Amino acid sequence: MKKLWFIPILIVISFASEPSEEAPTEFPFKGIETIPVSKTTFQQIRKNGSEKIIDLTGQNFILVSVREEGSDGRFYAVDVDGTVWWSGPVTSGAPEFKSPSGIFPIIQKKRLHMSNDFPDPYGVNNMNYMMKFTQQGHALHEGSVDWLSHGCIHIDPKDVPAIYYWSTFKTKVIITRHTYMPFAKEDLRKIYIDK
Repeated sequence: MKKLWFIPILIVISFASEPSEEAPTEFPFKGIETIPVSKTTFQQIRKNGSEKIIDLTGQNFILVSVREEGSDGRFYAVDVDGTVWWSGPVTSGAPEFKSPSGIFPIIQKKRLHMSNDFPDPYGVNNMNYMMKFTQQGHALHEGSVDWLSHGCIHIDPKDVPAIYYWSTFKTKVIITRHTYMPFAKEDLRKIYIDK
């Protein structure tokens, strides 16, 4: 009798530990296209044609427009008031290691980190300021913005500390293959030109 009672508890525990919808375990770029439709609103389209509108008004988020044709090759840090307060260049996954597209929460942060899949042969940390956003290991982190990655988003060393310390586990990461510049240009003008 005790064994039968114990089994349902294990089942409940296993369901409770499954990832939420916000932390998908599949590679979203296979079926989810994420398109900015305003500064804080995004349309997601799946391969089956279903659509969903995601509104991030009132939330901090980091939007990455990957380095591919039709995109910006930049990240944009957007504050709760909808202001783009920081932006900089990025590199994303090479064609054989495409970065996933979609909307993800940051699920792990480490100031000093070495890649598990692509460790440095000399033992040097190669993913500092790591902000992981998929279970497969995709992350925003410090890296060269001159070379394509194995799927992660490389942020320039001069930009990444500010983003790392500003972000939390609630901060969403939006990866898109579309431009975001039309929504960000007024804020960027205030930051970089009108000083």
